[in-house]
Amino acid sequence: MDAHRLLVFQQVARAGSIAGAARALGWTQPAVSQHLRLLERQAGTPLVLRRPRGVVLTEAGTALLRHADAIAARLQAAADDLDALADLRSGTVRVAAFPSASATIVPAAMSALADRHPGIDVRLREAEPADALALLRSGEVDLAVVFAHAGQAAPDEPGLTGVRLADDPLRLVLPASHAPAGGPVDLRSLAGEKWIAGCERCTENLRRTCEAAGFAPDVRHGTDDYVVTQALIARGLGIGLLPRLALDAYTHPDVAVAEAVQAGPRTVRVLHHPEAPQIPAVRQALRVLAEKWPDSPR
Repeated sequence: MDAHRLLVFQQVARAGSIAGAARALGWTQPAVSQHLRLLERQAGTPLVLRRPRGVVLTEAGTALLRHADAIAARLQAAADDLDALADLRSGTVRVAAFPSASATIVPAAMSALADRHPGIDVRLREAEPADALALLRSGEVDLAVVFAHAGQAAPDEPGLTGVRLADDPLRLVLPASHAPAGGPVDLRSLAGEKWIAGCERCTENLRRTCEAAGFAPDVRHGTDDYVVTQALIARGLGIGLLPRLALDAYTHPDVAVAEAVQAGPRTVRVLHHPEAPQIPAVRQALRVLAEKWPDSPR
């Protein structure tokens, strides 16, 4: 049966007349009568008995009205749900982000979004860029916060679009006893040091940066965890390059942080499918992520 005609029939039944239904709907009486006749033809039986002062439901009409009321209630509930999503009173945003972003800008954005729109549910999954992109492509997340080091090819992203959030500068991290006198440090002066490397892309960037300074780094340790990296450095077991976001999340009290002449920043972006910003909650999450980027230098 045609749901639209069912709703017209509901108005006729509730108003008790075709004229009353026409007034409620803002239609003409002939239009209402035509929809009612077509519905009765579909039902194969009369639904109302016409009387001089209105209509009376037949047994079939009474039975059908229960279903019409249920359909009207479900349609109203659907409209209410859609209004809530459009008005940011509800909605879900799923975000994948690399570890240092997951410890800094993403929680800040999630908190700001919760303050502005308490009904939006933001869910975070920590993932390195390649894994975050895989989650985005599979539809498991709506947004992927990723990075690429200077000179590195961006992760493969055909069919996706994104927004550049900012550059995240890399900092040289040394034991506190090796604190530089001041100003940026030339990595050539550290050619004989032991180094601590990170993820695959970070290790590649470390090697390329040191080679640009004229030497191959002596990599002794490898860890993706910036807390472990700093613990090793604090004990004098090596030095390393860490992004500002990692140091914003945690800085060991026994390390020194300095600028490095040859270390270029990494670029942080948030990627999504082209149609994602049409969803109000996702559009708002993108806006808040851009707002929460830390501007203060470290």
